[in-house]
Amino acid sequence: MRNRRLRKHAAHLEITAFINLIVVLVPFLLSTAVFTRLSVLDLSLPAQSSGAAEQLKENNLQLEVVIRPDSLEVGDRIGGLIQRIPNAGGAHDLKSLQALMVMLKGKFPDKLEASVLAEPNTSYDVLVHVMDAVRAAHTAQGPKVTHTELFPNISIGDAPVVKR
Repeated sequence: MRNRRLRKHAAHLEITAFINLIVVLVPFLLSTAVFTRLSVLDLSLPAQSSGAAEQLKENNLQLEVVIRPDSLEVGDRIGGLIQRIPNAGGAHDLKSLQALMVMLKGKFPDKLEASVLAEPNTSYDVLVHVMDAVRAAHTAQGPKVTHTELFPNISIGDAPVVKR
């Protein structure tokens, strides 16, 4: 009797579909990684004051903008409340806030820091709009729009609790 032996052939891997997937996936991942990095906003926590001597300086503005449900309170951490801006038309009056920021920038041109303090129920959209109003001003002069930097170094935190 004759023994039959099966001839064994080497198995071939079919990786064409995998290579097609990689060719499509790599550019997609690279393009989304760039857009993710562009949308990040660097923020820092407010620094603790080092002592009473620093607080007694005349030109030392420590600007704070407190977002309340019914108003925006602009103040100095040392000097107290500068101005309370009530809501206009059911929303925060960002134009008045920006005008006040321009006036403060005129008085303190070297100051770059500001703190935005929000209550726990403040929406993210309101927080971002207030930060934009504190950070820069855009004014239209004819067909030309000018960009003025106000207080670009913004720290965020929780608003102090007010007893009502």
